[in-house]
Amino acid sequence: MLAKPPESPTALTLVESAYSKLRRDIIEGRLPPGSKLRVEHLKDVYGVGAGTFREALALLVSDALVVAHGQRGFRVKSISIADFSDITQTRILLETEALRQAIRDGDDVWEGRVMAAFHRLTRAEERLANNPAEVFGEWEERNREFHQALISACTSDWTHYFLGLLYRQAERYRRLVITHQPIPRDVHNEHRIIVEATLKRDADRATAILAQHIATTYDAVKQLPPELFNGPSNGADKRV
Repeated sequence: MLAKPPESPTALTLVESAYSKLRRDIIEGRLPPGSKLRVEHLKDVYGVGAGTFREALALLVSDALVVAHGQRGFRVKSISIADFSDITQTRILLETEALRQAIRDGDDVWEGRVMAAFHRLTRAEERLANNPAEVFGEWEERNREFHQALISACTSDWTHYFLGLLYRQAERYRRLVITHQPIPRDVHNEHRIIVEATLKRDADRATAILAQHIATTYDAVKQLPPELFNGPSNGADKRV
């Protein structure tokens, strides 16, 4: 049996580019939740072949941002209060435990990563205040780096993997909260007190504040206009 030749760098680049553009358009709402992704039409919009476009869609299926419906094609995954409640509760469970482990095992290098990530996030938050829609992408990246730095001394690879998936799933909800600002909130101060408790190695206080920080985003999502969501919110809508 002949070995399958490796993908060319050009083909890989095209898939990665199509994936990045599709993901951005899903996160920013240009491809709305629940919308059908017609390969024959969208491949021309994104300037790639049908095979390349399907490979990009497969990556988004693995990210749980796109749902495959067998012979019926692909759709952007719907969003709902119930879905975000599930994401939030699971993230709190995993991330607070990861932070507790990081506080227990982290060294001076870990503390430096936390402080550096907080500094970069602070600068992004200053820019975000003036133009939330335009600066969201930069802030989102710095916010992700900050939360990763907090738990970077946790040694569980599976915990990091699942938290990365949950964080990506929550991005559409965070964007709605940042751009619509449904409740008054000082996110910078929330981050600041998390850092202070973390660097004091006060695991109980740090994890409690982190849990409330994550839960407040859920509280904000519940105040968003219903028309921003599609489909029923099945399941219990529990406060977290």
